[in-house]
Amino acid sequence: MKKVLLSVIIPAYNEEKRIGVTLADLKRFFSEKDFPYEVIVVSDGSTDGTADLVREFAKGFPALKIVDNKENRGKGYAVRCGMLEAAGEYRLFMDADNSVTIDTVEPFIEEAQRDGADVTIGSIALSDSEVVEHNGWHRRVFGSMSKLLVRAVATPGIYDTQRGFKLFTEKAAKAIFPRQKINRFGFDIELLVIARLHGFAIRELPVSWNNPAGSKVDLKAYVDSFTELWRIYGNMLRGAYDPAHSARARRAGAEKASLLVLFLGEFPALFSRLVREILTSKIRLQEIKRSLKDSFSGRRGMILEE
Repeated sequence: MKKVLLSVIIPAYNEEKRIGVTLADLKRFFSEKDFPYEVIVVSDGSTDGTADLVREFAKGFPALKIVDNKENRGKGYAVRCGMLEAAGEYRLFMDADNSVTIDTVEPFIEEAQRDGADVTIGSIALSDSEVVEHNGWHRRVFGSMSKLLVRAVATPGIYDTQRGFKLFTEKAAKAIFPRQKINRFGFDIELLVIARLHGFAIRELPVSWNNPAGSKVDLKAYVDSFTELWRIYGNMLRGAYDPAHSARARRAGAEKASLLVLFLGEFPALFSRLVREILTSKIRLQEIKRSLKDSFSGRRGMILEE
């Protein structure tokens, strides 16, 4: 039996209305390929019909299987379950809403095979990326601010940590995911921190990101991610992610030092951009307040005239 080349992991929480389109797209894509693959959907305590829909779809898609966790533990936990369950030489996790389509994976695999990338991540911060956003303005404002803060604190030199489209080699996945400690939205940052500390090569590639309405990323998710960012930073300082062997630990120490140098070098520009984003967001909020006030004043005037 041939070894699985590509494992696709899809974390899903109450995705009954959206995941069917994604699975159909995966089935179409793989029907044109001749390499061994598997698709693993991890239901993160879904209370709708997500798991049943996947089981029904699997009747016509034998490579598809479901890990049906009964408790909601978070997206990071679901991705870790899928990665440790997977058998692929390359292991991709992608979002259930198909915001980055599976067709994108081929240059990611090529990057790993040709240039030795251990972790290849989708990015909308690069010049060739495309973005279609169907959710609220707060996603753009807080998204821009969080990118700057994450780069300053944890991942200097990486411009977009949060896209739900990341490819790991088998070796990298086996080293990174057992050390993962964050279960919710901050886990993406943690994975990249662990990868760097272990000396794995990380590459960013531009993606087309079509973010449909109905995202579960709200203001609370951003606040939680900021809290988790400081947990990650604390774990990094305590050596919680360090490799077990002394030689690797020394390399990890050198990596920490290089991260500090990167941070110090980038901090002034990052801080300046962060201030600009905050000021811009305040201006946008003021514009919204003025618009609401004008609308209310106009409505009040109409009532008085009546």
